[in-house]
Amino acid sequence: MERIIFHIDVNSAFLSWEAAKRVKNGEADIRLIPSAIGGDRDKRTGVILAKSIPAKKFGIKTGEPIGMALRKCPDLYLAKPDFKLYIKCSKAFMDICREYTPVVEKYSIDECFLDMTGTHILYPDPIAVAYEIKDRIFRELGFTVNVGIGPCKILAKMASDFEKPNKVHTLFYDEIRDKMWPLPVRDLFSIGKSTAERLENAGIKTIGALASLDLKTVQALTGDKIGKQIHDYANGIDPSPVLEEPEEAKGYSISTTLEEDVVTVEKANKILLALADSVSARMRADDKKAFCVGVTIRGNDFKNHSHQHTFGEATDITSEIYETSKKLFSELWDKKTPLRLLGISLTQITGEDNTQLSFFSAEKREKERKLDKAMDAIRGRFGSETVVRASNYNSELNVGKKYKAQIENNKK
Repeated sequence: MERIIFHIDVNSAFLSWEAAKRVKNGEADIRLIPSAIGGDRDKRTGVILAKSIPAKKFGIKTGEPIGMALRKCPDLYLAKPDFKLYIKCSKAFMDICREYTPVVEKYSIDECFLDMTGTHILYPDPIAVAYEIKDRIFRELGFTVNVGIGPCKILAKMASDFEKPNKVHTLFYDEIRDKMWPLPVRDLFSIGKSTAERLENAGIKTIGALASLDLKTVQALTGDKIGKQIHDYANGIDPSPVLEEPEEAKGYSISTTLEEDVVTVEKANKILLALADSVSARMRADDKKAFCVGVTIRGNDFKNHSHQHTFGEATDITSEIYETSKKLFSELWDKKTPLRLLGISLTQITGEDNTQLSFFSAEKREKERKLDKAMDAIRGRFGSETVVRASNYNSELNVGKKYKAQIENNKK
């Protein structure tokens, strides 16, 4: 039986979710004007996280600095991010998807795969049920999605990226030649900018041109692993299953782009403490621990540098993560280059308790763990700003007024 896979992608998710909330409350629809989700308009800090179609006509791009976007469109309306709203809307649309098939894979906060294989008795026309899901999400939740239909995940994913918004598209094997192969090679899912440039410089301009090459030629240009994947994708080959249960997160990370350059160790350490406090709390909420801590810095020369340390025993204790981050930072920074970004990552994640320490070390760690859990509980009940570690009390990091964290609970 040929597989039937849906890929459902929310159109401009963060902005759509904010707009739907406002429309429900009787306010104007910001999707109809040049608007975006981003940072602070007055201070011109942060980046564009999502944009409306009218904003796109001004050349505004996701990920570009707020200041650059405002130069392109001085009247751009900016709304601040609301991650609690995003999580709520994400769950709501995926709950609707699960009513049509039990096999739903959450691919990201705003997109998922549905394995509709074998549902032909209930839904004999896959295109009709795709429209039903799409229209129901809009009717009940107030935002639009694109639905891509194909015999595997890569083709469903490519189909959902065709014309937007609020569309259903198919990409079956007999449609690849007409619908996918004429597209620019950089439009193929998983091809990054540098890979696209190498292919284009070699005269490979379209997905069809890539598909027609022999595998060894592609691998010679891009490397064995990447070459095999993109060559398969260009030919519509993707046997990967839709995973009903999400994979365990392989890492937790947090970073902050700084409004003002950091030029002192003292200031950097305060930021590191706030980052360590936040990312370790998220990891503890999942009952996980990390064997590895990494620190990333970016100077005002826009060059990134990173360093990591692996523990003998996994940890979820804020103070241990913070002290290690400070040490890594001191090894990374030349104390001359002003810093624009600081980040902490926790990897090599485990759910097991492998602690094997002396009684006195264990006693100290248990006190630290109880303190962390008490702070987590207070913040969970009364908000993240209700309790602040003493080192950051009354600092510019308190209540997040000056530094806006860009957080990713990522699958690396």
